This record gives sequence, structure tokens and C-alpha cells, in this order.
Amino acid sequence: MSMNILINDTAVIAGENETLIEAARRAGVDIPSLCYARGAVHKSSCMICAVKDCRTGQIIPACTTIPSEGMQIDTRCEEVILSRTLSLELLLSDHRADCEAPCSIVCPHGLDVERMLAFYDEDKTEQAHQTIAAAFPLPEIKCNSCKAPCEKACRRGSIDKHVAIRSIIAEICSRSDSAKPSANGTDLPAPAKSQFLSRLGRFTEAERIRIKESLAGGSRCLHCACGGRNGCKLRLYAGQMGIKRSRYDAASASQVMIRQKIADKLWFEPAKCIKCGLCVYNSTNGFTFKGRGFVMQIVLPEENRQNVDRSFAQLCPSGAIYLSDNPEKIYEQ
Repeated sequence: MSMNILINDTAVIAGENETLIEAARRAGVDIPSLCYARGAVHKSSCMICAVKDCRTGQIIPACTTIPSEGMQIDTRCEEVILSRTLSLELLLSDHRADCEAPCSIVCPHGLDVERMLAFYDEDKTEQAHQTIAAAFPLPEIKCNSCKAPCEKACRRGSIDKHVAIRSIIAEICSRSDSAKPSANGTDLPAPAKSQFLSRLGRFTEAERIRIKESLAGGSRCLHCACGGRNGCKLRLYAGQMGIKRSRYDAASASQVMIRQKIADKLWFEPAKCIKCGLCVYNSTNGFTFKGRGFVMQIVLPEENRQNVDRSFAQLCPSGAIYLSDNPEKIYEQ
């Protein structure tokens, strides 16, 4: 049976067994959500889809609420915005990851330093050179007179010594066969100034030791940039809500920079997981919950990897499950 409801004072007819978020979106009212995906099994957990039931004054989750006749819903009042913002800030406090590599963020010329170093470590000199050409009017390289903020921001410096970025740039340019490369060497756009930038915070002593011992690659780069940052809903909504930094200190129980290879080009990084459960509810003998309460984690047992395919990269809202063309550099469990 359909229901007649009001959403922001606009009459909407909700279909039988249709949730509020589905009815609203069908009517052109955007309600954000992280733990909901159309057509997928889900349970309300993130509360980013919070709306207000004006008749009761309650804040309710739109992703699991079935409308009742005459329901009056407000999706944009101050109470709703505050509830969503607080929920998002809590999720961010449990999310240890760099959206963009610090070295790339601070480069005054917009060089995608991390991507260049990834090509360098893969011995793909021409691709690395094209990435440099996208930022500099080669053969001129404006690094010699630069104060090297990239090297000062390098996270490797907090473990032992920063990556010698300027020396590597010079080496790549001297080795390249391209006399005049294209000025469009990367396929990843530079981050917009308005985009939210998640920061993973300081390494623990145990993390420093583990990362140093497991590091591979000639550049010594940690490859901080998130492989799943493009299309990450967590980042998108944080930017839309104007969140610059969570009011809560980082409190994740997950170790940073550990990633598990699921299949060819498909990866899982637990430290980026917001525990929405979408991957658990929609896999059979795949992802599963481990533990209870604050220390609860989502894990993928090795024997279950074959039951997870690429569709989970689109299902994941936070970049914890993602596709990457880069080979296994470091951090694989």
C-alpha cells in the first residue's frame, strides 16, 4: 500500500515497502548515506541519513524507516544537519588515512609527487617523466630554487629520513627518452581546494618498526595517498558539510598502512573501514565481523578471498575496498 507523506513540505507518494531515503531520492530530495546502497542488504549504522519526523520530533534513519500515512519529514533543519555532522565526525575519528599524499598537497607547482614515485618504483620512467611534465614546463624544473616543502612534509621522515624527492626528479628527467613529453601526464586530477583531506595522524612506535621492516621500492616512499579516494563518499560528504577536521581525536584500533590483496587489482585496507557492514551483509563466506563493541573489526579470512569480487569496490563507501593498478608495493598482510 502506498503512503502519502510530506518531505520538506512537498507531497510525496511512497511506494509499498519503500524506505524514506528511496522515496525522497525518487522525488529529487538528496539524503546522504554511507551504510545504504540501492539494491543491497544493509542495516542503519552511520546515521548520515538522519531526518526529522516533525510529528514526533524524533531524529530517525531514512535508510531503514518505512513511511507511515501522513508522515511529515524535514531533511534540512538545523537539528538534522547537526546530527549528520556529529555522526560523520565520529566516523572520521576511526578513519586513519591520508586522502592525498602530504608531499603532493604542499608542492607549489601541483606535482603529483606520490604518483611520480609510484611510477619510479615500478621502473616506469616514461610515465614518471610525463607526470613531472604535467607540472613543469620541461626542460625547466623549478626544484633547484624551491625550499622543498615536499621533503619536509614527507611521512617517511617521521620513521627515519625523508624521501629524496628532488634528486629522484632529476634522475627521472636524465633517464627519460622523451625530449618533449606531453603536458598531460596523469589521469588523476589534482585535489580541489574544497575537498576534505583526511589525515592518518602520527605513527605509533610499533607502526614505525613494522613499516620500516616491510618497506620495498627504490624511492623509499610510503605511498601515503589513498587508492580509493576517487568516489569515496566519506570524503565527499565531509567536504559538503564543511568539515575541515574532526572535533574528536583519532581513536582507531586498526594499524595503518596494512592492506590485504583480495584479487587482481582489488585491495582491502582495514584502517579506512567505517564498519558499515555492507561488505559483510552482501557477501557469502566473504567479509565478517570480528570482536564486539569499540574494538569490533571487519576482516576477510584468507580462505574467503575467492568469494569477493570487484563489485565490492563500488559498494564500499570509504575507500577501504578499492581497485588499484599499482603493483604490490608495501603493507600487504
